[in-house]
Amino acid sequence: MDLAASRGLKILAITDHDSTEGIEEALEAARFHPNLQIVPGIEIGTDVTNGEVHILGYLLDYHNPSFQEQLKVMRESRQGRGKRIVAKLANLGIKIEWKRVQEIAGGGSVGRPHIAQAMFERGYIPSLQEAFIKYIGRTGPAYAERYKLTPLEAVKLIARVGGLPVIAHPGDIQSLEALVKKLKPAGLVGIEVYYDGYPPEVMNDLRKLAERHGLIPCGGSDFHGRTPGAESELGSTKVPMPSAQRLLALAQQQSARG
Repeated sequence: MDLAASRGLKILAITDHDSTEGIEEALEAARFHPNLQIVPGIEIGTDVTNGEVHILGYLLDYHNPSFQEQLKVMRESRQGRGKRIVAKLANLGIKIEWKRVQEIAGGGSVGRPHIAQAMFERGYIPSLQEAFIKYIGRTGPAYAERYKLTPLEAVKLIARVGGLPVIAHPGDIQSLEALVKKLKPAGLVGIEVYYDGYPPEVMNDLRKLAERHGLIPCGGSDFHGRTPGAESELGSTKVPMPSAQRLLALAQQQSARG
């Protein structure tokens, strides 16, 4: 929160994978930065044929017991998958400790980026991206599956607890428009248009798609707080303020409707 405020951010969404454990701490820390508004959220990885789709959920009732129970199931699946990946890496001669992976995750939900960080620390790879390209990406020799929802199930789950579902970093999703048409009746309200590394022509195509379907063009840096230089920096992606304002206004409208 201190870093976000120092960089002049006005609105910051906390969207950890399958976990809302950081939200309360973020809200408490943000009390010292009155010009910084925190948006509680979630990011859920979902399964599609030959790939993944990540669904963001903004301004949701993250205290809902049944919602938290579903997140717990997904986190436990992540733990099991993480251990299987570490074992597969060991068979490939890449020795990292599961305990270190958990330390990198900070006691929270374990994901493949934490495993990549452990590999990087031991000098097995020159960058975090290399881990996904050569070893732990979907087609890599150390990849392991985990329990996932479908995109439709994730959108419905988020909508059920009053959240605003948004498709994350959709630039490489096959048949994106068909997916949008399927998810919008279930509650989809936006897609990420402004994303680190997307060239202007990709953002322009995504913006047009959002306009065609009445969706909010969202965005963000997708910052995870890892090794400097290994990922996009906090606040590096410029998102127009009207995008955030539309999300906040929509949340207020839904709340007023009860």
